[in-house]
Amino acid sequence: MTPGSSRRNARSRTSSSTEPNDGGDNFFGNTKPRRRDRNKNQNSIRILNVDIKIMLGISVLAFFVIFLLINNIIIKPAGKALRPRVITPFPSPKLMDLPQFQGEHRESLYWGTYRPHVYFGIRARTPRSLVAGLMWVGMKDGMYHMRHVCQDSDELSTYGWTQHNGRDFGHQVLVDQGLKLATSFLKSKSEGSGYGGDWAVQIDVQTDKSEWDNEMLRHGHLFFYLADESGHFLNLAGDTFDIDKNSLLASGSRSDIGDWQLHLESKDVLELHYSGFRTPHIHNLSDLVQHNLGAQVRKFGQLLLSDSSEDSPNILVFQISASIPFKADIVFVSGTKVKTSKVEERVRRLTGAPLTSLLQDRQTEFDIKFERCFNVADKLEPESTIVGKAAIANMLGGIGYFYGQSKISFPENSNLRGHDNFISYWPAELYTAVPSRPFFPRGFLWDEGFHQLLIWRWDIHICLDIIGHWLDLMNIDGWIPREQILGSEALSKVPEEFVVQYPSNGNPPTLFLVIRDLLDGMEKNKFTATERNGITSFLERAFVRLEAWFQWYNTTQKGKEMGSYYWHGRDNKVTRELNPKTLSSGLDDYPRASHPSDEERHLDLRCWMLLAANCMQSITQLFKKDNKPEKEYGSTAKLLSDFDMLNQMHLDPLVGAYFDFGNHTEKVRLSWKETRVGTRELVRDVLERPVSRLVPHIGYVSLFPFMGKIIPSDSWILEKQLDLISNSTIFWTDYGLRSLSKTSSMYMKRNTEHDPPYWRGPIWMNMNYMILSALYHYSKENGPYSDRARVIYDDLRGNLIRNVVRNYHQTGFLWEQYDQKKGKGKGARLFTGWTSLVLLIMAEAYT
Repeated sequence: MTPGSSRRNARSRTSSSTEPNDGGDNFFGNTKPRRRDRNKNQNSIRILNVDIKIMLGISVLAFFVIFLLINNIIIKPAGKALRPRVITPFPSPKLMDLPQFQGEHRESLYWGTYRPHVYFGIRARTPRSLVAGLMWVGMKDGMYHMRHVCQDSDELSTYGWTQHNGRDFGHQVLVDQGLKLATSFLKSKSEGSGYGGDWAVQIDVQTDKSEWDNEMLRHGHLFFYLADESGHFLNLAGDTFDIDKNSLLASGSRSDIGDWQLHLESKDVLELHYSGFRTPHIHNLSDLVQHNLGAQVRKFGQLLLSDSSEDSPNILVFQISASIPFKADIVFVSGTKVKTSKVEERVRRLTGAPLTSLLQDRQTEFDIKFERCFNVADKLEPESTIVGKAAIANMLGGIGYFYGQSKISFPENSNLRGHDNFISYWPAELYTAVPSRPFFPRGFLWDEGFHQLLIWRWDIHICLDIIGHWLDLMNIDGWIPREQILGSEALSKVPEEFVVQYPSNGNPPTLFLVIRDLLDGMEKNKFTATERNGITSFLERAFVRLEAWFQWYNTTQKGKEMGSYYWHGRDNKVTRELNPKTLSSGLDDYPRASHPSDEERHLDLRCWMLLAANCMQSITQLFKKDNKPEKEYGSTAKLLSDFDMLNQMHLDPLVGAYFDFGNHTEKVRLSWKETRVGTRELVRDVLERPVSRLVPHIGYVSLFPFMGKIIPSDSWILEKQLDLISNSTIFWTDYGLRSLSKTSSMYMKRNTEHDPPYWRGPIWMNMNYMILSALYHYSKENGPYSDRARVIYDDLRGNLIRNVVRNYHQTGFLWEQYDQKKGKGKGARLFTGWTSLVLLIMAEAYT
């Protein structure tokens, strides 16, 4: 019922209440006629007042809507309801609708290990997919624990892909205390297969020799499951299973792939049990299985599923138990209803010795392609090559597919939202790499540009597919949400306070790093004719979106001074942060001006804008666009590369270093204060009035003009940059360049009681890669400092590779950051996002 109809019904009831009933009574009971007349008059007045209020309300609402329309906060598509601009898609053909992303390309990527947040998971690139995954019972502190979702608290010794080609093959090793699992994934498209083909999983379970006497590790318990996100029920093959006679476990049907079957085969003696569940959510699947097992243990004292199912289950879990060691092959075949589907032949080909042989072939193909793409055989020791392969394998194996709606912050004075502080973005899909499977298993905008520096060198088609998905998330204003938390599984990994995205805040436009590489590659004929045509058609359609993205930054993040920019989103009212964070910059707690204001000039954003302007100018030249945009981007690039202007705005000539500019004082500290409830808390204490000045913290931001290769090769300022880089008090360590100078007042300082230093000292691979790229560039340039640049380059490259390789072999992981004192891995482990750039450092692959 609409609000209007509700009011009309209220009016109708009020009017009828003045009419006498059969007993001469009205709605309010027995009254005298005179009182009834008075009530009638009062009700008439009430009706008039209601009408006036309604009219006033409508007028105010209409005025508010007009205000929003005038200020472009909402738009009204023809024949449609009003929609806020922030959740209005960009009005141009989607990149993912390009012919190159249809047909064979789309089908070839349909199935994959696209669930990076679980130890092993499979899904299709479709919003409501059939998903599969693996759980197992591990041991910790003498007790059994279920393993499913990647999490540090499980304390696995190591896990990750040792080989993965991003398309149809992957091999992963997981070591859980004394238990070792090897999981291999293979796709196959053969005669009779349905859309996307078939896939197989081989699980090899072993025990470390030192654990042979451990009773708890003599038997292994695996749980392989299928779940249909769309709610279609799955058919069990029977109440009991004997795979020696019949390998079929389950079957079903979907509109995308037709009829399908799931089979299990093994040469070992397996004990099988099952449970079926009916639920619209799969993110809590671990809980469902554990509750089932717990009930069985309490009833029968056995760690076995109940061999029962809810009605019309959309989730089937199969428990595979056996004495260790054992091996199991699980096969999914599609299109099984067709008479020519040859199901038995396809199952036979994807199990046992034939499957093992196919996996070995894929492993050989991976090794050959690795050397062809990165050419490191003559540059690396075997220990380093292992790490390089793990870097690209985990990058590709960490690619995920997500579908859902982002939550976007909306103006507080808007009546267009409910009681929540957000409005939902349109339903969207995202195919993307992720920074870290256990900690950050979702898309991050500024991380993705670095990821693609690796991926385009491996598979340009996957790279373009991923970039296209990101650009299709753009709204009508040219804004892309910086963190993509799509779907219930992704939401389950993120604290609620970090879910909402702010449309005033950006993120470094690192996708231009990849675009610059692609443009450079075309200019130098690095691509085949087919690849070049694909890149060209992609950029031609992407241009209007890239243009809108550039303009969004160039308008919303512009500073007061010509050629200046500043990251929006800093909080100038903070009371508990030593230095208000700049999350939108990607550098989080890197120290900026102590008092955020619109007077700030952020050096790193200026350099990102120069990169973007150069790329846009190159694209306009490539497609011979009309002169207006080419001149516009050319003039912006010329302005931002003006060396004298850069020095005037950001250089301290006495130090020879570049800095941010803003309202700043160095005399800020965190002090303990008593609260009203008798507790203590750390609060920000400002001891001096801030003034407009350069912000005197030497760190990664100071090197952005150097990274951007803006400094002339014969300039004395270049020599100063080399001095700073090689100075052990400033940047230099034996493990890489630290993020903030030891001379900074913020060096290794906590930002709050609960926030340890993040970008205030530790070594980060993405920045070191960009610095190495610049050193490599200047070592090739004619100038007085080329030899010195080469020496520093060689030393820094060697330090980075040695430290990452050493940490990997000691701990089993690539890390988010590395300690600047001892080189030890820190932060998130299995951080196979931009830390994987170590492979490009090994390959000396720079633009």
